[in-house]
Amino acid sequence: MDQYRGLVHEPGSSRLIPMFIICYGAQRMSKATARHILVDTEEQCQSLKDEIVGGADFADVAKQHSSCPSGQKGGDLGEFGPGMMVKEFDEVVFSADINSVQGPVKTQFGYHLLEVTSRTD
Repeated sequence: MDQYRGLVHEPGSSRLIPMFIICYGAQRMSKATARHILVDTEEQCQSLKDEIVGGADFADVAKQHSSCPSGQKGGDLGEFGPGMMVKEFDEVVFSADINSVQGPVKTQFGYHLLEVTSRTD
């Protein structure tokens, strides 16, 4: 029986595969949901952040000011995994505290405020 220690059945087959492959795959399945506001200048981005920190609703600010089409949905970007967004975005989304406004974050598109609304690691 020891020869099978650390092996599991491959999904959908009777083949045995090493457990570390399953664990490694699970680690790569991180997902996040986030919303953002995209503007042209760092100054405008910081000003909008100050408004939100002062009590303004993130979604309302996104609808009024974001130049991204997602602004009409309150900045909601839906669910995505690592590598699906630009590097600067990923670095924040997969490390920041949940439900806290991050930024300004500069990307090739402009300046962003980001709020991670959920994340599975």
